[in-house]
Amino acid sequence: MIEKILIANRGEIALRILRACRELGIKTVAVHSEADRDLKHVLLADETVCIGPAPSRDSYLNIPAIISAAEVTDTVAIHPGYGFLSENADFAERVEHSGFIFIGPRPETIRLMGDKVSAIRSMKEAGVPCVPGSDGPIDDNKKRTLEIARQIGYPVIIKASGGGGGRGMRVVHSEATLLNSIALTKAEAAAAFGNDAVYMEKYLENPRHIEFQLLADQYGNAIHLGERDCSMQRRHQKVVEESPAPGITPEQRSEIGERCAEACRRVGYRGAGTFEFLYENGEFYFIEVNTRVQVEHPVTEMVTGVDIVKEQILVAAGERLRYRQEDIELRGHAIECRLNAEHSETFVPSPGRIDEFHAPGGPGVRMETHIYSGYVVPPYYDSMIGKLITHGEDRRSAIARMCNALRETVIDGINTNIQLQRRILTDAAFQAGGVNIHYLEKKLGM
Repeated sequence: MIEKILIANRGEIALRILRACRELGIKTVAVHSEADRDLKHVLLADETVCIGPAPSRDSYLNIPAIISAAEVTDTVAIHPGYGFLSENADFAERVEHSGFIFIGPRPETIRLMGDKVSAIRSMKEAGVPCVPGSDGPIDDNKKRTLEIARQIGYPVIIKASGGGGGRGMRVVHSEATLLNSIALTKAEAAAAFGNDAVYMEKYLENPRHIEFQLLADQYGNAIHLGERDCSMQRRHQKVVEESPAPGITPEQRSEIGERCAEACRRVGYRGAGTFEFLYENGEFYFIEVNTRVQVEHPVTEMVTGVDIVKEQILVAAGERLRYRQEDIELRGHAIECRLNAEHSETFVPSPGRIDEFHAPGGPGVRMETHIYSGYVVPPYYDSMIGKLITHGEDRRSAIARMCNALRETVIDGINTNIQLQRRILTDAAFQAGGVNIHYLEKKLGM
């Protein structure tokens, strides 16, 4: 077993990793910026190291500082959490070359999946359904590009090969604007990702966002833990997630999940990963693979009973998966609401001191947060301050428990999006299930 893990992250995910380490009897090192000295996981860790000033580029994105912290604390492994350096292949490579274990996929796998063109090619080879598209980067042959778009059918979407998180994308509705849109997207991609390669896909008008959770070890074993519906989004950022996805049949779950597992086996995937799809008219279309633990992993844990973070650690330690596919059974329904320090209507960030915090309770209620009464939310990082998860015997009971939990939650001193979450949970279309990815923005008049 790994004896000591450095947690290269902050906030609720850092605390989540620390708790998993404690259960496994593993010592922890919390690295933090100067602004994060009072984070809960920093106060609870066995050792702490300040790795730089508040800005992320000088601390949580500072690879030499993180490696140095691992060296001085005699760390064995590094867990990147999500965000920051979690999907940075160069970071994973530096970690391994420095003699530490990277708790995640191998660097070459992160590179393969991080490039959307190579990822799509790998998925097609494994039989994973993909969106009709250019089957590779768009080249300088304008005539061929126009013909590909005609074959796909408008509207199409131009995507940066190295993009992600909703960036580096442009929808094109007619041939008249296609070439100019490609040029603009290439320029943006080069500036944002250092890679100007773009590709083209059919643009689905009203899809849902469905993703599958995968676990794999280094011995070729891979399983799926069912799917999550993450269609309730604002500006490509998820707001509410749930598992299982409304309307997805056991047959669909089994077929797509096994194809994803086969893709993991083919590329030698190791650790936790999420295969993201657009879903429209009963068909799945692959988007990308996230080579890390997801923000919304708790809903999968609640319906399967599998501790995804502990499994990440055990697999990284060289152990075989402790589960077979036949061991996985989805029980009940789980919903997660992201809690952000922002105004519910204007979405303006609201850093500052939390005067009072009271977490909800009751059967099937789980709160994942790093905040506490007196904690000061810094202005330098993502506005998410926690996640509220409820589980019930069915979707209706999970929604009812979430409504109760949101009413019980008290966060005074700053603005939060709790009122928005209450609006969503009581919305008739959400309660019916199966809304598309554009629904929330249309509801908000954006």
